[in-house]
Amino acid sequence: MRKGSTLTGQELEIMKVVWKLKTATVRQVYETLLKQRKIAYTTVMTMMNILEHKGFLKKKAAERAFVYAPSRPERQVIRAMVREFIDRVFNGAAEPLLVHLVEDERLTAQDLDELRQTIRPPGARGKDSQ
Repeated sequence: MRKGSTLTGQELEIMKVVWKLKTATVRQVYETLLKQRKIAYTTVMTMMNILEHKGFLKKKAAERAFVYAPSRPERQVIRAMVREFIDRVFNGAAEPLLVHLVEDERLTAQDLDELRQTIRPPGARGKDSQ
């Protein structure tokens, strides 16, 4: 994902639907989003065309409609968005983001335990239980 191609909130909302469904028509995405909030069919169609143009979706002709599929895995897109956010907001340093989350009390004790396990060096992971 090239710099500056972060998804907008509405684009991310659409991508989450397509990632969940694996493949989807505009109608399927529209109906899914309509359960959550009011949105126009033409808005969904326009946004999906933009996402295709940006390289996040690919489409192929089916019987009566185009079928869209993600062209990038969700994890890859989210990772790039987080990296771009850290670069833009924290000048590339992830530590201030973590400090902010801890100070803002957004992380539960379980979140903190999982984070400790994740950042602990591989050789040190089994030493606590000895």
